[in-house]
Amino acid sequence: MKVKWIDMTALAGAAVLFVGLALQFFRFECAPYIYLLGAVLFAYVQVVATGYSGANAVIRRLRRQQIFGAMLLVFTGVVMLLWHRNEWIVCLAISAILELYTAFRIPQEEAKEKNL
Repeated sequence: MKVKWIDMTALAGAAVLFVGLALQFFRFECAPYIYLLGAVLFAYVQVVATGYSGANAVIRRLRRQQIFGAMLLVFTGVVMLLWHRNEWIVCLAISAILELYTAFRIPQEEAKEKNL
């Protein structure tokens, strides 16, 4: 099965993001930069490469929430660089909740839309 470059970019971004996050817990100096690279790759796929052009208001709202979650992932990396305490955890938690919620709800709404 051939994997698209969008899927590969998202997977690579998520993996690099996770490695940077794991290194941040051990206080490596380069961890915020690694995390930020992964967050930018992941957010790029979320914002630019995937989209919805339909008229369903619920899916459009969920896409906005998904994009906001992706931007919060990038903002978390900036907070890691600027503030050297643990404030970034709050931002990461909010973005993780938004990304998780939209990851389940968007496919449900798309399935409902197909069945109509």
